[in-house]
Amino acid sequence: MIITGIGDESGKSLQAQIKAHKELGWDAIELRLVDGVNVSTTQFPDDKFEEVVETLAANNMKVAGFASAIGNWSRPINGDFSIDVEDLKVAAKRMNRLGTKYIRVMSWVEKDLPEPELRKEVIRRLKELTKIAESEGIYIAHENCTGWGGRSANHMLELKEEINSPNFVLLYDIGNVVSYGYDPMDFFKVIRGHFAYIHVKDAIAVPGQHSDKFRYCGEGDAKVKEILETVIKEDGYDGVISIEPHIAAIVHSGEGREKTDEELSQSYITYGRKLQGILDEILK
Repeated sequence: MIITGIGDESGKSLQAQIKAHKELGWDAIELRLVDGVNVSTTQFPDDKFEEVVETLAANNMKVAGFASAIGNWSRPINGDFSIDVEDLKVAAKRMNRLGTKYIRVMSWVEKDLPEPELRKEVIRRLKELTKIAESEGIYIAHENCTGWGGRSANHMLELKEEINSPNFVLLYDIGNVVSYGYDPMDFFKVIRGHFAYIHVKDAIAVPGQHSDKFRYCGEGDAKVKEILETVIKEDGYDGVISIEPHIAAIVHSGEGREKTDEELSQSYITYGRKLQGILDEILK
């Protein structure tokens, strides 16, 4: 297994992110924002990316995945799809440079489209992106979050079936299930055995409503330990488990922008240690 986390929740600079991961004893990182800009977008300059490559190499730090902005909370389904396409082309080259296989995507903000048209357009876009992934030898990892594909576990499975490519996989975010108002065990029973990447969050449930009451893993209602125990001990999962704490920083809401790297690092390291404690109990 690769135990890691989305680096920007541990610090704004790449050096701060690497420092936090090393303190946790982790030799891999999931890249998203570096100095406030997403590494997987055209907005992140090539010369700055070269610095990222050099810094990672100097610290013997691998990259488990890219947490992209493709199809995310900032991009509506009726927006300019060419932005996502160009981001993926740039990201794929960067991923291959780093030996990274997974890029996280979502399925767009649902704006002004009837259900059948929304479904059709999401599938069309993801098929096009998956063709690029196939040609570049990388994997699109769709997360249960924003968009049509994240509405339920069944929507996730339907996407996987419709895209029908080994280069399109599912990313299961344990805490998003509770955050979006779904029952964690009901969701897990459907998606079990169908995902290739895990994000760990935890939150207090507000039944039938969205919840931003995020908590340290194991302290909310997401059934983190129970689910990870089943996945690891019964299903033999041996892939990536990546924390996205949402404790000191929440990128989509802007929360945490005023925090120092030290403040971000402290909560992130605490979170990572709590996850490690859960995993140690499962594996002992």
